[in-house]
Amino acid sequence: MPDADLPPPAGTTPPAVSAEPESPAGEPADHSAPPDRPLPSRTGEAAAVPPHRSGEPADRFGSLDRPSPSRTGEAAAVPPHRPGEPADRFGSLDRPSPSRTGEAAAVPPHRPGVPTARRDRRGPAGLGLSAAGLTCFLLVALLGPSVMEPALPGGAGQPPYSLVVHPSPYLVIGLTVAGVVLSVAGVALCALAARRGWIFRPRLLLAAGIIAAGAFALMPPVGSADHLNYAAYGRMAVTGNDPYVTTARSLPADPVARAVQDWRDTPTVYGPIATAQQTFASLVGGASVRLTVFVMSLTNALAFVAVGLLLYRTVRGDPARELRAVLLWIANPLLLFELVGGAHNDVLAIAFAVAGLVVFGMPDPLRPRPGDGRGLSRCVSAGVLIGAGAAIKINVAIAGGGPLLVLVSEWWRARGTGETGHRTGLGPTVARAATLCASAAAVTGLAYLMAGPHSLDQLGRASKSVSLATPWHLLAGTGGGLLVTMPRSGVRLGSVLLTLVLLVLLLRALPRPHVGGLADPVGDETFRVAAALSLAWLFAAPYALPWYDGLGWATVALLAWSRFDGLLLVRTGVLALAYLPARDPRHAGLPHDLDWLVTVVRAQVTPWALTLTLIALIAAAARWSPRAQSPGCSPRAPAGSPR
Repeated sequence: MPDADLPPPAGTTPPAVSAEPESPAGEPADHSAPPDRPLPSRTGEAAAVPPHRSGEPADRFGSLDRPSPSRTGEAAAVPPHRPGEPADRFGSLDRPSPSRTGEAAAVPPHRPGVPTARRDRRGPAGLGLSAAGLTCFLLVALLGPSVMEPALPGGAGQPPYSLVVHPSPYLVIGLTVAGVVLSVAGVALCALAARRGWIFRPRLLLAAGIIAAGAFALMPPVGSADHLNYAAYGRMAVTGNDPYVTTARSLPADPVARAVQDWRDTPTVYGPIATAQQTFASLVGGASVRLTVFVMSLTNALAFVAVGLLLYRTVRGDPARELRAVLLWIANPLLLFELVGGAHNDVLAIAFAVAGLVVFGMPDPLRPRPGDGRGLSRCVSAGVLIGAGAAIKINVAIAGGGPLLVLVSEWWRARGTGETGHRTGLGPTVARAATLCASAAAVTGLAYLMAGPHSLDQLGRASKSVSLATPWHLLAGTGGGLLVTMPRSGVRLGSVLLTLVLLVLLLRALPRPHVGGLADPVGDETFRVAAALSLAWLFAAPYALPWYDGLGWATVALLAWSRFDGLLLVRTGVLALAYLPARDPRHAGLPHDLDWLVTVVRAQVTPWALTLTLIALIAAAARWSPRAQSPGCSPRAPAGSPR
């Protein structure tokens, strides 16, 4: 929006314009003084300013024959602003300085869309807080075995590496709390600034996230003891035992199984592809828990980086969306701590699911794609990838609902307008939807079939669990609900119904980014529907852990900025504080005077906090009306945008 024209200062007269003839057409005007004309500084007269001719570029800095206001004592006239030219934000050099004329400079009004200095400072402040939070997390891992980090038996000199200073439980828990609080504040400030136009170099943050992921992979996992279970399950497969029926307690002589702390009587609940990863790590690590865990940490870190690169590549070309994708995933210190620092295999499942969504959603770069739907080959590829993710952790299968609902909605929209074609008719739509579902089911089913039908037994038992840190703990739990106690079957039914209600609300409320030629409407809708499904499941599920939120972050990263980002951030932060640590307190060595972290914070405060967050989500989704273009998604990448 151009600046308003600034009138000449009061009491001054614009310099006269000479009447000398113009230069011949097609030749540049000679604005220098001829040799027989005395210089203005010698005559004391103001030089004439030649009139500007149409078709010539405006002289932004003033011509050389224009006298300096400080020499003539007069204020230079401000040329009127011509439509189509960018307004000079800082003033041209021929505009007199207020300090020389003694008059106050006019303050241009604030233009909508241009971030103010105060808003600009929020972005750097957020990056600083995020870096401080990440530093706290890295320190917890670097200090070595503690209440937040179980010891890893193994040979001296084997990775991962850390100090062995036996830090105080109060120190490491304090560092973790500080890291969570600083990270939440940092991500919130960055999101607020980016939503108002702040831009930072996405590639710089991408590189920083990759370095941080590598640093976590080189240090022992923190936050939970799940990686000890992973190592034991891989060891069982290598030694000829079935991890779907064998427990760690049944192998007391095995050095890897003996290191398990929290789930000694529980067979694996993970899918066959997760077991394959654990088996590979055990083959490399042998009887060393330390080396086995390192191999799994390394593969998980690579998967985390792969998701970050996929998200960045999907929106490449729009700096605003690039920044959002990087901030919410690979440069998000909470996810780095929970997924990479904790070495959780959830990130492997998320990597396959995101790859499937990208394959389905991205336009074909090699040849023009018909505008009325996805081909069968694309549906097969997406189904195979999403099915592989479900064969790691079954819950990521919900991401497959994104492509499926997009196919159905395309057919429904074409049916309503009467524009059905060779890809949007009922028959082709059913064929593509069936291909998508069949390919996903074939991969998942074949993986479980190879592991044996009994591999699904543990999934059925796990589906009945209700964790302490969910709103459902108000109604059920191991010792009963905080308010009332209802049967587990009622909790499962209520969870399904709540998921459906949230899905309907979120499908209406989640913003649709429209970025002209840089985005594909079908791809945007695929991630939007997948995000709605993921958020509905996360907020309604009766069992929750902080690293489960990774699926939600991966799917919302490609949407536009909205208030739902803040609600997901609050939820992840609350869950991270609820599980300090996410281990059995007695095995972890938690002092008795810190038992309130489990009995009060996790079991009583967190259910109420997440209930309030759920209510806020429902209220926001019920009244939210997304606009055609949401903040943070520019119609095109501005020239000279940072990379």
